[in-house]
Amino acid sequence: MKRTTISLIATTVALAAITGFAALTAPGGGSTAEAGAAARLPVERSSLLCPAPSSSEIAETAYTSFTPVGKTGDAKDGAAELKASAATLADTGTAPKKDPKKDTKKDATAEGAKKPAPDKAVLALKEPGKPVAAKAAGGEAPALVGTATGRLAPGWTAQQTTTVTAGGSRGVLGVSCTAPDTDFWFPGASIAKNRQDYVHLTNPDPTAAVADIELYGKDGALKTTLTEGIPVPAGSSVPVLLSTLTSDPAADLTVHVTTRTGRVGAVVRAADDKAGSDWLAASADPSGTAVLPGIPADATSVQLVAFAPGDDDADLKVQLAGATGRITPAGHETLHIKSGMTAAVDLQDVTKGEAGSLILSPAQSSRATPVVAALRVVRGKGDKQEVAFIPATAPVGERATAADNRAKGSILSLTAPDAGAQVKVTASAGTQGGTQVVKTYTVKAGTTLAVPPPVPTGLKGSYALTVETVSGGPVHASRTLTLPQDGIPMFTVQTLPDDRGTVAVPKAEQDLSVLDD
Repeated sequence: MKRTTISLIATTVALAAITGFAALTAPGGGSTAEAGAAARLPVERSSLLCPAPSSSEIAETAYTSFTPVGKTGDAKDGAAELKASAATLADTGTAPKKDPKKDTKKDATAEGAKKPAPDKAVLALKEPGKPVAAKAAGGEAPALVGTATGRLAPGWTAQQTTTVTAGGSRGVLGVSCTAPDTDFWFPGASIAKNRQDYVHLTNPDPTAAVADIELYGKDGALKTTLTEGIPVPAGSSVPVLLSTLTSDPAADLTVHVTTRTGRVGAVVRAADDKAGSDWLAASADPSGTAVLPGIPADATSVQLVAFAPGDDDADLKVQLAGATGRITPAGHETLHIKSGMTAAVDLQDVTKGEAGSLILSPAQSSRATPVVAALRVVRGKGDKQEVAFIPATAPVGERATAADNRAKGSILSLTAPDAGAQVKVTASAGTQGGTQVVKTYTVKAGTTLAVPPPVPTGLKGSYALTVETVSGGPVHASRTLTLPQDGIPMFTVQTLPDDRGTVAVPKAEQDLSVLDD
């Protein structure tokens, strides 16, 4: 008999590098990881999806694409391109009636499907360490779908920043383009009369996806009109107006997006009649603790919205991590969240002139109930208000990046909830010129360090910020971009979770032998 050895580990290493995930099980139920320590290898393929930016013809959108310099394994070549989706379809419900006093421009989303754009890259990245940018004007800009391969895949990041200076969708709408997935939580949405919130679903794949949307208010699940799911055609994007899905009023809402088939990118565009608009990104996966980093020092209103998706109620401690340590907001020491219900609490101007981050932890350490959470943050007063959202976020981990930073107006917030840490921050070269700058910061335990980030020497254009954990405990981070307009403190906040540029794979080879005659 001949003995042919099949290397299971080789196959799995390749799968892990391509997909970013792998699990090995040896015969008898043991993990092959037990045979040796895990090594981390760079992924070889990444996907990102950017939602259709705005239906306003006065919108101006900037796209930025970036891959940090780092380990690329054996990859010497690669590509990273964002292309227009096949179509952005009309929303599945009744499009909102326009207020002529607020926006006299044509609403492309309400009018119906947009014409598919030519199959040509809107943005093409050529090399790691040097971001590229592109701009789009008006309400015809489509959703984008993109793939990075080879040396441009590990840590690939794209940012979409839209400025609308007037009308009902006024504001700076910033979002980090998302990876496709099958499960998303959005606490902080609303179907109140003064809100028009859409969930944008984008399908990157060549086959159709079917998505479900569940809505949860203060009394539990809301009855919706959805029975068959929402079809999202291949390579297309569908905006869904939340208020068309139910007749039940809910000022504070948690939206749960899942897929029956396929996968999508999902993000919520929230518009407030008084406070402008911004994107609400998905919360981190349900967890017993939550960190929401980067509340601006001059926030005039902060609202916490949280949801407990499991079978148990959650009792949480509410703390603000500031420059010198943690404090408990007066009158809001704890928060009780009933299972399957959305809880909201008005923290008002909780920062009191000092930037901070909200930390939610179990009231009883022995009972950690998973929750999702987000903050609705307002700056300014009266008719000069502007809103942004900060979802709970995972730690920076090995590395995380925020693209589209400007010479002025960026604030980097770093929070070490449990133990002190040291991080390295790299300001990349600019999109049109400049030399990268590297700076190291120390974050004390239980504090938030909010600083203007380093700026590349001789900067021209915009640039990317990459944060890497050097030592110490977990660090959570966000980037605030401020672009004031006519006395309105327009701003947007993006969190910086681990970019998943590497994947753990076992070092040892598992010998699975095939016996041949």
